[in-house]
Amino acid sequence: MTELVIQIDGIELSEFYGENNAHFKKIKEHFPKLKIVGRDRNITVNGEEQELLEFEKAIKSIIQFIGEYNHISVEDLEKFLTKKWVLTPSEASGDDILVHGVGGKKIKAKTPNLRKLVRLSESNDMVFAIGPAGTGKTYTGVALAVRALKNREVKRIVLTRPAVEAGESLGFLPGDLKEKLDPYLQPLYDALKDMIPMEKLSAYIEKGIIEVAPLAFMRGRTLDEAFVILDEAQNTTHSQMKMFLTRMGKNAKFIVTGDPSQIDLPINQKSGLKTSMKILNDTQGIGFIYLDDSDVVRHPLVRKILQAYAKNDVDKR
Repeated sequence: MTELVIQIDGIELSEFYGENNAHFKKIKEHFPKLKIVGRDRNITVNGEEQELLEFEKAIKSIIQFIGEYNHISVEDLEKFLTKKWVLTPSEASGDDILVHGVGGKKIKAKTPNLRKLVRLSESNDMVFAIGPAGTGKTYTGVALAVRALKNREVKRIVLTRPAVEAGESLGFLPGDLKEKLDPYLQPLYDALKDMIPMEKLSAYIEKGIIEVAPLAFMRGRTLDEAFVILDEAQNTTHSQMKMFLTRMGKNAKFIVTGDPSQIDLPINQKSGLKTSMKILNDTQGIGFIYLDDSDVVRHPLVRKILQAYAKNDVDKR
């Protein structure tokens, strides 16, 4: 008898073991000659060497599959166990899927303009995505960043926003600086949590592979081999926008998202986004995509709200 120990790294244990250990029970059923014990991230197996080799191959393929798609169905599990090896699930065919999120959620660009955003990002190192709230520009940008990281096109993701008060006073918020700033960055965390299992996301953040930080923290840096997203760019000043855009390093991708109709800067302060849209509009290597209420991917009422405000409220800054 030989003993084999396999460690399950980089995936959610609940996906590997299945609900009520259903996946693990099926694995054990397929290898009745082996004594298999699973404790958290360690699988200890005892048996004959040939059986152990087959078991190891199946388990490593299953782990690789879950690492890629964040989910495995009973049908796909069965294919691995019966040696009908597949590296992609049958339902995932098609180039429109940007990334498989938590639980196998298929994340796509949902509108023609968002699909254009994807194409622009693939052909330009810098893209400006301009449009109203709810159009999915930030979410799609984060999906592109996660895809690039997963495909090893970049070594890290940097997500940033200007910490501008939108009717609230930052000084009166409780906590230290990080606790004061985190609410401004929460939409970026929310998108990441949709696409990367929590345990893996925490590890990425701890190692600096994914960084979510206020715009002020970008000053003086050079961002090499990174996928960088500046969100809420309408709340940058001219000098802040220039500072951010010139952080671009080697093998970097930048996406700038913003909504010129929702500027929270002081009334006498010009938006850096609006200025850059005029200055950089014809610059080769920079793509611009303009989204509108037809791209809204939230509740249908959001589109109607945007249309009503567009008729009655024009921001002239």
